[in-house]
Amino acid sequence: MGGSGSGDKRAGLRYQVIVALVAAAIFMGCMVSPPSLMDDVDAVQGQIARNMLQSGDWVTARLDGVAYLEKSPLKYWMMAASFGIFGVHDWAARIPIALCTVLLCWVTSRFAAWGFGRRVGLHAGLVLGTSVGLFLFTRILIPDVMLTLTITIALWGMMRALEEEERHPAAWAMAMWAAIGTGLLLKGLIAAAFPVATGLLYLGLTKQLLVRRTWRRLEVWWGMLLALGIAAPWHVLATLRNPPYFDFTMHSEKGSYHGFFWFYFINEHVLRFLNLRYPRDYNTVPRTYFWLFHLLWFFPWSLYFPAAVRLKYRGEDRASRVRLLCLCWAGFILTFFTFSTTQEYYSMPCYPALALLLGCAMASGDGWLKWGRRAIGVVTALALAAICGILWTVRNLAAPGDIASALSSNPDVYTLSLGHMTDLTLASFAYLRGPLAVAGAAFAVGTWGAWRRLRGEGTAALVAMMVLFFHAARMALVVFDPYMSSRPLAEALLAAPPGKLIVDDQYYTFSSVFFYTNRRAYLLNGRVNNLDYGSYAPDAPQDVFIDDAEFRRLWNSEARYYLVVEEPKAERLEQIAGKDLFHVKQFSGGKYLFTNH
Repeated sequence: MGGSGSGDKRAGLRYQVIVALVAAAIFMGCMVSPPSLMDDVDAVQGQIARNMLQSGDWVTARLDGVAYLEKSPLKYWMMAASFGIFGVHDWAARIPIALCTVLLCWVTSRFAAWGFGRRVGLHAGLVLGTSVGLFLFTRILIPDVMLTLTITIALWGMMRALEEEERHPAAWAMAMWAAIGTGLLLKGLIAAAFPVATGLLYLGLTKQLLVRRTWRRLEVWWGMLLALGIAAPWHVLATLRNPPYFDFTMHSEKGSYHGFFWFYFINEHVLRFLNLRYPRDYNTVPRTYFWLFHLLWFFPWSLYFPAAVRLKYRGEDRASRVRLLCLCWAGFILTFFTFSTTQEYYSMPCYPALALLLGCAMASGDGWLKWGRRAIGVVTALALAAICGILWTVRNLAAPGDIASALSSNPDVYTLSLGHMTDLTLASFAYLRGPLAVAGAAFAVGTWGAWRRLRGEGTAALVAMMVLFFHAARMALVVFDPYMSSRPLAEALLAAPPGKLIVDDQYYTFSSVFFYTNRRAYLLNGRVNNLDYGSYAPDAPQDVFIDDAEFRRLWNSEARYYLVVEEPKAERLEQIAGKDLFHVKQFSGGKYLFTNH
């Protein structure tokens, strides 16, 4: 008996190591630079962290001196800590996201092993670690994977605390509340709403909701104090430093300023959910696509969903109870965003629940698994054929300059996470021959594995396919670097004689210039979107936003100025200030760096 137990422990440890190594190979391996931090939200997050580190103000986030009040600060603190240890680099900004992603895969594997057994733990960890959605939505510095980690720990803590055989229920209950408090510092009230609502739904379905033992084991009063002790200090300080303190106005418009409390709680939570938030700098995915996209986010494992549907969800055993929790978990989050504004990545907090169910399905021996593997084989074979066809078609196409010259422009959809995918043209694939070749090799491995009779070999091959495919995706992002980032303009600016910078349009358009040069700039007609609200604060700088008339005056002065502008918008500015004064310092990715002298 002792030998068997020792063997089981060794197998469990081996499975944990496999999950951690696969996740690290993907997420730590793909955090290197290039690619650079992208314009828009990616470089914004990095620059806020640097501003906090340099200014010593850890309460109020700022961009170009303007208060940026809409996000919780923990992700900035973590990136700033990374900068303090490793220096200010783009790869250092990615370390917290990469580490939390690897940790999420490991925690999900451990949760599954506790609920269903070590083999399911291995499958669940690999499913999550190699899911398309998790990789795609950790390419930018958004905190959703960190939020997902806190929600997973909270729900696992709840289940452990309620378990009759658990020797340390109080410790697991406090872990649950600590995770909720930490989540509040990552992405606001949904960090509490999602695990609490999931837990209440689960407790109601299992008839534990009105049982005194439930609330005693969950340490509700002490736990809530712990969560508040973690989250409340920053919220109180942010409110005090950005008055007025309490405003419950239920409408939002340009030009009004009601302080931090109103913007963060009313505008960013209530009005955003009701799709009444201002500024309207976001889009929403059609509901049908929001649901169907999960077949892509979990490819290739999503083809096992039919086997997951056939699992047992009602019963007194631990496995049935955990599966029911997963159903409540995924069901609540997907339903919540069905009735709210939503982006493609908003459902990430339910990814571990889906991974747990898919891990169960893969270990169940259900008859659908054979058909699922064959379906995967067909899809990967078709993908391989498509890649071969594209490579053959572009074999004689030249690839001058950078990929921006071969892309189309569709700015109307750029507020969606996948908006830039619509820019691809057939000619652009001539720049992507290397990534396509690696992706083709990945799909060849997957096709071979999907048709293997031994399930273990097939699963290993599909994992290898996804690891290769994600590294091909990173190679593609390097090719897209001049288009998605403005780093070449920033490097040219750093090498140029001293002068003041003018950025055409909003801060986000050239946010990587701010990160890689670490300088302030005038924003030409940029009092919009994310910096609009903070620009009306009493302490807002008055020398940031300029109009066309002020631009003309500055550009025609004796002082040296630099201008970054997208190619289609350059002609308008030349007409305003005089074409003879526009001297090109750098052109990259469809964007110019001009100087007036």
